[in-house]
Amino acid sequence: MTRVDFYILPETGGAADSPVITACRLCEKAAGAGLRIYVYADSGALAEDFDGALWTFRQGGFTAHERYEGTPLQAPLPSVLIGRVEPPDSHHDVLVNLAAEVPDFFSRFERVLEIVAGDGAQRAASRARYKFYRDRGYELCTYEQSADGTWHRRTTK
Repeated sequence: MTRVDFYILPETGGAADSPVITACRLCEKAAGAGLRIYVYADSGALAEDFDGALWTFRQGGFTAHERYEGTPLQAPLPSVLIGRVEPPDSHHDVLVNLAAEVPDFFSRFERVLEIVAGDGAQRAASRARYKFYRDRGYELCTYEQSADGTWHRRTTK
């Protein structure tokens, strides 16, 4: 069954603590572990922002990635695909959900990563997603970022 991890950013976070930069760091870590990642963005602008951030967020580093629009891609496929459509069968290890809603295809993945931004509207949307997963019996884990940038696992009931 899919495991869902929520990454809670500080309420007063700056650009370094943005959901996009946090997603870049999580993708880099997962790709380094040999996993295939699909980043779901519900708008073209968000997909473009994330694509650009993967090129620039870490000086001297690079995470192989490509935009996915539903048409077949040439092999070899990169570790990270970014899209607004259902992902290809090749990428079902980790889903990074940057959308406000839970994508219909989330249960195809071993893990779903949800990033909770500091502002009130995004936190409310995240609570709704948390309730959605919880009510359906999915394993939930929550990590909270402290002021110094380290992550701490919170007990989830």
